[in-house]
Amino acid sequence: MALRLEHDDLSISESSFRWAEPDGTDAMMSVDPTRDLDLLAHHVTELCAGAPGRLTGVGVAMPATLDATGTVTAWPGRPGWAGVDLGGALSALFSDAEVRCADDGDLAALAEAHEAGCPDLLYLGVGTGIGGGIVLNGKPVPGVGRGSCEVGHLVVDRDGPLCDCGRRGCVQAAASGPATLRRATRRRGEEVTFAALRQAVADGKPWAVASLRESGRALAAAVTGVCELVHPSLVLIGGGFAAAMPELVAMVAERTAALGRPGHPLPPVRPAELGGLSSLHGAVLLARGLPD
Repeated sequence: MALRLEHDDLSISESSFRWAEPDGTDAMMSVDPTRDLDLLAHHVTELCAGAPGRLTGVGVAMPATLDATGTVTAWPGRPGWAGVDLGGALSALFSDAEVRCADDGDLAALAEAHEAGCPDLLYLGVGTGIGGGIVLNGKPVPGVGRGSCEVGHLVVDRDGPLCDCGRRGCVQAAASGPATLRRATRRRGEEVTFAALRQAVADGKPWAVASLRESGRALAAAVTGVCELVHPSLVLIGGGFAAAMPELVAMVAERTAALGRPGHPLPPVRPAELGGLSSLHGAVLLARGLPD
């Protein structure tokens, strides 16, 4: 969890902490929302201690799905949160401040668009999963309060690997960091760690480059499908895995360019600018009232 407090005098305070991970036996029982919220309240109180005035706006980037009332309907990483009234809990924590929540991928896209000065943009975050969002005319699509843009669950291979969501062939199942490592392990015939893959790609090892290139092709297929529908001006790829494997973005850019139709070139594909904190920056924009 990353926290950022921006003051009227333009000074900034930041902190971060980790919630306990599910213990691997029963994720539903080993995740305690009350304990999580108590820890959040503790760190928020510490961050705000001594800050002059009161909070005027709070933005929250969530990797969970909320309904219109602010209740968590799904959170794969913390299934014990299902049914929790997050909106009510946050309103109680921040008292008079307006609290606005949105999907972390949508907010990452908003922040990247703001940083790039590009009102029409597709963002993909490639890490342990694949998230992202679409910004059109400076606003996230489909829009705050209307659900999230689940780019990672675009189906790019009907007979592809099984995704965590239960479907086959989602781009997340084909091109996330763990998916790429699994493919590399199969090609090499022994377990491949992230560090080993990164070094092997840098050294040009055929098994490593081929494994990463296949992920790049899956991402390019997803990019192409989205671009045919909404025509963004720019595609940015970020996330921890992509940031550590700069060759991946180049592979996606090359394949995406090759998939353009005659007379209908696809937009450029570039690395994202804000690193692992793009969602945090998006939450700050949300707290400021953007987009309205």
